[in-house]
Amino acid sequence: MSIGKLGPQAVVTTSPDSRLEEITATLESENVGSIVVTEDDEPVGMITDRDAALAIHDHDDVGSVSVADVMTERPVTVHEDDDPVAVSKAIRDNNVRRFPIVDDDGELAGIATLDDLVATIGEELENVAATIEAQSPEYSP
Repeated sequence: MSIGKLGPQAVVTTSPDSRLEEITATLESENVGSIVVTEDDEPVGMITDRDAALAIHDHDDVGSVSVADVMTERPVTVHEDDDPVAVSKAIRDNNVRRFPIVDDDGELAGIATLDDLVATIGEELENVAATIEAQSPEYSP
């Protein structure tokens, strides 16, 4: 399985000049924890619910702050053809939970998260457990 199949391909995006007030509404309405910031279909940043919450300490009128002022620039990306293990390594190496997936042209093709990785591993472990139980009828966890 490639990373391109790991997470959702429909990604919530915004532009760097969006305002935090609309971003927080989008986070809520879309029920997501992050939004990929794009320019010309390429990821240029990430903004998370945590970024929005922490902006309160640095800005008087937090709702009017632009995404560019609080986003993480140059997000770590993974390629759509990479193996899911690449997400595990990217989590370890970069200490982040969400990664825009890009295609050969560097354009946004999806998003992969720690949650997607854990869910996929869980599904694979269920398959292994079913095989063990089928081959060992006496086995009971």
